[in-house]
Amino acid sequence: MPTLQPKFRPRRSFKFALFLALVASRALAGIEVRVEGIEGEMQKNVLAYLSFERYKESKELTRDFIERLQERAEREVRGALRPFGFYEPTVTSQVKQEGDEKYIVTISVKPGEPVVVDQVNVKVTGPGADNPRFRSIVDNLEIQRGTRLNHSKYEELKGALLRTAATYGWLDAKMTRNEMRVDPEARTADIDIEFETGQQYKFGATTIRQEVIDESLVRRFVRYHEGENYDATQLLRTQFALDDSLYFSTVEVLPADRDTANLTVPINISADPNSRNRFEFGVGYGTDTEERGTASWEIRRVNQHGHRFRTEIRASAIEQSLDSRYIIPVGDPATENFTLPVIGEHQRIADTDNRTLQFKPGFTQLRGSWFGEKQQWQRVTYIELLHTQSEFIESGTRDQQNLLIPGVSFSLVPKGYLGEVLFTRTLYAELRGSHTSLGSDSDFLQVRVQAERVFDIDAYKKWHVYLRGDIGATALSKTSALAPTQRFFAGGDHSVRGFGINDLSPVQPAIDQNGNPVLDDKGNPVLEKVGGKHMVAGSVELIRDLPWQNLSIAVFGDAGNAFDSFGDPLMYSVGIGIRIRLPVVSVGIDVAQALTTPAGSTERPGPRLHLNFSPKL
Repeated sequence: MPTLQPKFRPRRSFKFALFLALVASRALAGIEVRVEGIEGEMQKNVLAYLSFERYKESKELTRDFIERLQERAEREVRGALRPFGFYEPTVTSQVKQEGDEKYIVTISVKPGEPVVVDQVNVKVTGPGADNPRFRSIVDNLEIQRGTRLNHSKYEELKGALLRTAATYGWLDAKMTRNEMRVDPEARTADIDIEFETGQQYKFGATTIRQEVIDESLVRRFVRYHEGENYDATQLLRTQFALDDSLYFSTVEVLPADRDTANLTVPINISADPNSRNRFEFGVGYGTDTEERGTASWEIRRVNQHGHRFRTEIRASAIEQSLDSRYIIPVGDPATENFTLPVIGEHQRIADTDNRTLQFKPGFTQLRGSWFGEKQQWQRVTYIELLHTQSEFIESGTRDQQNLLIPGVSFSLVPKGYLGEVLFTRTLYAELRGSHTSLGSDSDFLQVRVQAERVFDIDAYKKWHVYLRGDIGATALSKTSALAPTQRFFAGGDHSVRGFGINDLSPVQPAIDQNGNPVLDDKGNPVLEKVGGKHMVAGSVELIRDLPWQNLSIAVFGDAGNAFDSFGDPLMYSVGIGIRIRLPVVSVGIDVAQALTTPAGSTERPGPRLHLNFSPKL
């Protein structure tokens, strides 16, 4: 058999070696700049000023050119340090050549004594002089007598006055005096600012250009009223509200030329139509649900009145549902509506297999809260018509009920809420119930309250405490049986970690349809998790930010259970996890260990992985 021999090509090998040598020499060529004696923002500013830094990757470096750059260095460093109040630094530079085209530049800096602010005079005059926004700026100056001069603070002060005036309607405002006088020899500086506000403008007429929905509906999205004091933030909020409505593909909310005679600012709103239909598909995974998927179809505008229709299919290992709803905007259409949903659902909850069909018309409205001006209530008032069929898996027994359930829920939302998705529940409360006089098959009254909060516990905001609580209670008549779908269960990612979803529940012996106990292979009675009338779940987390951006570590303890009588024992767990901060929420990856044995089990569960979402830290 012939043997293959490699064929060497010396000419190509030589060329390749020469190419590598040239690349290596280019990589070693250039200027390396080292700044010593200062750090942080001052060092960054010096590097930004230095010509050495700008030409560090130049391919045409000569000794004469390097010497010219070195001659500039002291002047450039002095200029870079002045904004920080250092006017007389001591600067030395040294250039060391390595090879033909490599230079090491070392800049040594001694900042010296800083210039200190001696006098600060900031005066706001005119009709807006006593406005709280201007007073807040003047009364909380970052530039104070005796502090090191900082040019950026001076510019920020002027900018704050001008931005406040432009944002809140003082559109003729101007600086009548702005001086910063520096005496380098005495190392002192005096600052004088005089600011004239002029008259405050008001909102003028609003002109709307669009042919998508009724103009009267568009005007209900507007966050301001003609004749109110001009506020540019309300224009931005109006744009957000119209964008989020999904009726429009593009929206512009812009001020027109101001009317100096009447002190008004007309507003122009223009919008183009969005596509009428939207289709969405999604897949995911959760430690509670395992694989899951969604598919939805939305008609963004059924008619000129802004009505919408949406239908969504959800499927996972434990739940499948079809949710169709017709939505009619009412009141403030950004946050308030009347919804007509029809929902069919098949759900496995612990040891019960449930099928439900519900019609749940409801009004969603915003109301003021007693927690201060920064919060308001989102109130949902509804009447739920529910048909529920449940089968206890172990025993095969079935339960069927028809219920008419009036209810009301309250969610605490931030002031200025525009209907966006909230990933946290600062406080949520719901009251619902059913009675046979309404045609229902059982009498009960149920309440549920959920709350969560994050606290910073150190000045640097590196340590946080996250608290979460969930409590539910049911009052049930003696002659009624609570449908399995209306009972409480605990355990899982968003309840008591360390236990599976809905694993915490009262248990009872499984009895078949003939009244006989169900036995396992060993002749022991089989127990079924049937849910409880009441439920408590809570969590305490201690969170520490890590040096890496948007990453934290947490230790936590959870407690809770579902039960029929308050005073029954709680289940406990502890764990550790990491937190990944995203723009609006923190994602948690946890490992939890149960400390107690739940009802219906003979041994304590082992470690369990959980994924969860919590408020952004």
